[in-house]
Amino acid sequence: MKAGFVNIFGKPNAGKSTLLNALLGTKLAIVSPKVQTTRHRIKGILTEPESQIIFSDTPGIIEPKYKLHERMMQAVKSALEDADVALLLVDVNEDWTESAAIFSALRLNVPAIVVMNKLDAAAKEKVAACTAFFKDQPYAKACIGISALNGAGIAELLQAILNYLPEGQPFFAEDELTDLSERFFVAEIIREKIYAFLEEEIPYQTTVVVQEFKQKSTLLKIMANIIVQRETQKSIILGEGGRMIKKIGSEARVDIEKFVGQKVFLELFVKVRPKWRENDLLLREYGYG
Repeated sequence: MKAGFVNIFGKPNAGKSTLLNALLGTKLAIVSPKVQTTRHRIKGILTEPESQIIFSDTPGIIEPKYKLHERMMQAVKSALEDADVALLLVDVNEDWTESAAIFSALRLNVPAIVVMNKLDAAAKEKVAACTAFFKDQPYAKACIGISALNGAGIAELLQAILNYLPEGQPFFAEDELTDLSERFFVAEIIREKIYAFLEEEIPYQTTVVVQEFKQKSTLLKIMANIIVQRETQKSIILGEGGRMIKKIGSEARVDIEKFVGQKVFLELFVKVRPKWRENDLLLREYGYG
């Protein structure tokens, strides 16, 4: 039996969440074209007859500007500390030297596989040059090209992971998919819709807190607060005549029902909390460490 922690690191928007979902064969982490969508360390558990791999999606590595960013980078640090294998994800179409500098700064002491993502949008020559570049990096045990979006190369990547995974007993029961609660993922699904429907700074200055999560006789009742920093942001999220918050709620409810496997009654409210991203007390209350 092989078992261990395989943690994904990389720049924002390299495709870490999409990769986690592809490796698990199901959607666990929210995804968005916008950078810095992932704010927490999200574990996904893949159990097979002869192995258990605990994958971790981590926030994109950035220079912190707010206390929220500091909490996000603490999630990266915790993933560095318990990794048995590191997946170093790079967008093959972006500047490799920036990613290489980030990977070197991690100072990994575990086997690392450089995963070159977005091959579906890259020329063969570009992929060959990227492979040659990373094969020369001292931290790279292997270089594998994939498309997390369409699943190309995922089987090869899983086999490479197993080559470096240590022997051991499973950490989780075979039917467990994650160690996080349904409440957590409900908040994430709502936040995903905010990223999808709102532009500029709004998604980054917003978080979601589930206040009520109760099983009724025929459905699951959920009440959640969307937290913003300014009254103007509240007005944008509400929208004219409440149209935007209704759209967010309607789309989120559909995905939440798929996730929990039952009917859901979802209520959303918008609360203004100035500078919440810099407030230690509020950050803890909202689940950020």
